[in-house]
Amino acid sequence: MEKTYPSLSAPLLILATIGVFYVLVVGKAFLVPLAVAVMVWYIINAMSRIYAKYLPKIVQPNLLTTLLSLFTIGLLTYFAVDMIRGNIAAVSESAPTYKANFDILVQKFVTRFNLESVPNLNEMLGGIEIAPMITKLAGTFTSAIGNIFLVLIYVLFLLLEQGTFSKKIVSLFPNANRRKSILSILSHAQEDIQTYIWIKALTSTATGVISYIVLKFVGVDFAGFWAFTIFLLNFIPTVGSIIATFFPAMLALIQFGGFVEFFIVLAGVGAVQVFVGNFVEPKMMGNTLNLSPLVVMLSLTLWGSIWGIAGMFLSVPITVILLIVFAHFNKTRFIAVLLSGDGNLKFVEDNPLKKLK
Repeated sequence: MEKTYPSLSAPLLILATIGVFYVLVVGKAFLVPLAVAVMVWYIINAMSRIYAKYLPKIVQPNLLTTLLSLFTIGLLTYFAVDMIRGNIAAVSESAPTYKANFDILVQKFVTRFNLESVPNLNEMLGGIEIAPMITKLAGTFTSAIGNIFLVLIYVLFLLLEQGTFSKKIVSLFPNANRRKSILSILSHAQEDIQTYIWIKALTSTATGVISYIVLKFVGVDFAGFWAFTIFLLNFIPTVGSIIATFFPAMLALIQFGGFVEFFIVLAGVGAVQVFVGNFVEPKMMGNTLNLSPLVVMLSLTLWGSIWGIAGMFLSVPITVILLIVFAHFNKTRFIAVLLSGDGNLKFVEDNPLKKLK
């Protein structure tokens, strides 16, 4: 017998959607650091389990491995912040040289295509200032660094609370089947998000290291900074890879004042992005996420418009959580089917609710 999906109340669904988006927009200052903290909390727990495999058995292994994970993340954050600050200061010092090279390139472009008679274009290109862009970029990083401390506070409270999660679940859901369904949602969400983050971290690290070699070979300034930027931008689906390829190439163009270095960087970094993003990463991911590529792009646009750059980084994990939640309930399972890549919902196999036929 063909499976029929219970219909949702359209007015209620519309009102709920409007309410949710209103809260997401109005509560951005609170919700974004909290969402980032949850992702960091996932990473800490994953690192803690890895440390536990290699450390000798002790009285309280969870405490030690959690502290080691916190120390590792804190150390990496410190080096990242220090490198970003140092490179922004160095770029600011080099801004006049970049500006002079950029003006020469603009003049060559205008002369080559006989655009002297187009004053608006000439004024627009010649009026681009490099220093204010760097100042704005520095302000963005400073703001992000300020939020790090708020994120760390949230993470510490999540770690303190996680020991009581199981007791709270039992109290909130006394019904065994209901409780099993909720635990299944949490388990699948944790497993898939941690897998996504680890694979993304590995592939992004490989992309950053190889890109660093390419940039060093060409002689591009601040190769380490750009390699780290490429690593971060690769967590943003599709758009991040494009930006991570274009920006270093543009710096090479401005730094050297010629197109040879520009095309070498563009081709080299671009080839790394294509190979890792289209061959290595899908091979490692397999069917872990099973998200539709169209849904990934729409999610990127949606969360980017609501939460900015942070929303772009979080778009895939948030969509994975929504897919898993929707897959566990009969009334919303059709939404999960639409979000999935092939309509196959692996989450229903151990779901105590009625399975999708």
